[in-house]
Amino acid sequence: MKGHIYRRGNTYTYVIDLGKDLITNKRQQKSKGGFKTKRECQAALAKIQTEYIDGTYINESEITLKQFIEKWLELYEKTGTVKISTVRVRKHETSNMLIYFKEVKLKDITDSMYQDFLLYLNDKFSENTLKGIHGTAKCVFEKAIELRYIKINPTKYAVLPKHQKTVEELENEHEIPKYFEKVELDEFLNAAEQDTDEQTYTIFMTLSYTGIRVGELCALKWKDIDFKNKEINIYKTYYNPTNNTVKYTLLTPKTKGSKRKITIDDDLIKELKSHRARQSELRLKIPSWHPEDFVFTKVIKYSGYPETPKQIENKMSQLIKHNNIKKEITPHGLRHTHTSLLAQAGVSLEEIMERLGHKDDSITREIYLHITKDMKKEASQKFSELMKSSNC
Repeated sequence: MKGHIYRRGNTYTYVIDLGKDLITNKRQQKSKGGFKTKRECQAALAKIQTEYIDGTYINESEITLKQFIEKWLELYEKTGTVKISTVRVRKHETSNMLIYFKEVKLKDITDSMYQDFLLYLNDKFSENTLKGIHGTAKCVFEKAIELRYIKINPTKYAVLPKHQKTVEELENEHEIPKYFEKVELDEFLNAAEQDTDEQTYTIFMTLSYTGIRVGELCALKWKDIDFKNKEINIYKTYYNPTNNTVKYTLLTPKTKGSKRKITIDDDLIKELKSHRARQSELRLKIPSWHPEDFVFTKVIKYSGYPETPKQIENKMSQLIKHNNIKKEITPHGLRHTHTSLLAQAGVSLEEIMERLGHKDDSITREIYLHITKDMKKEASQKFSELMKSSNC
């Protein structure tokens, strides 16, 4: 690290070159004057040079939070270890930081300023959203410390405000997520079977009989279905935030536990084989068919491209509305339906979690406990009736 000293009137000043700034790409220099003797100035310069070599010197940058976040996102995206969907979330969360802090310099953000930021967010967002933004902010400032742009991390001692639940939130706190009872599921699948698109029934039967996520369903390829061993291999999910059919991405699963093999029954095997036969006939008629071999696809336009979660959601909504089905649920509700029916069939919570690709999930647990509680009541009632009948 180069540095020099020069005399300015009756005092001495040092200038030291700190190299180029990673973000602005401009040359960095630090100078300090007012030293009465040359020896004092040389000692101060030597101290900084030693600290720099030891890795303990920090020259707080003049860059703004906005400039640093732009660079941080670029570095974050280029690590190669994060999903596109995660980068998108980080961008959204940092946007809330920029709305609040605007053009404030990175080094000027104090502990109290950051705590006020969290209080500001608390009035606007849910507890989970607040936690997400705070988590991203911590990552941003920790990287700034690591790159020696700031000396103090303003998020270090911050406290998340206690979220005050509204009366409506308290009333709905223990509301069980919507799902179909067995009779309701039969009614819905019967409606799906009457749809003009024969694929519709196969889609909703697969979702109902496996409990897979709609993104996992859209990502399925024929090689993922083992007809011999009656298994579906889940190891990827469909991602398309713009809903542009041709600009889809296949990502690794949501969690490590989401990678799994699901056993399926003969009825679903039979339906999937019929669907494959119908699709094979269509492929012979449409030379421009997308060659990636997806199970559930577009046909008329963008033939062979994977069906989108949004279209499946729209189709389900139409089926419910046009067939006067009283309970309105989404494709994700079929996942909850699968949970409830497995619980009724006596499958353990641990086995259900494994099938759904959960290590632990509060909603699945809540549905399971709700179903089994009713079953326990029924068992208790049957025991009581048995005891009464024995006394006759």
